[in-house]
Amino acid sequence: MKKILLVLLIVLPFGAQLVVLPFVNRIDPIILGLPFLQFWLFLWIVLTPFCTFGIYQLQKSQGGLD
Repeated sequence: MKKILLVLLIVLPFGAQLVVLPFVNRIDPIILGLPFLQFWLFLWIVLTPFCTFGIYQLQKSQGGLD
């Protein structure tokens, strides 16, 4: 289960910023004064460190950081 979560945390930022990009490439709706595409990219710039922290915690709990 932890290995699946680890792979998901690794792939999620790449998928959200590259694979999903053609589907969110639109101007409307405007969120926080930004077109949707810019908001989506900014959101994942903010969320990616949380994914990295999750990867770190999983590796730490498995003893992989010795």
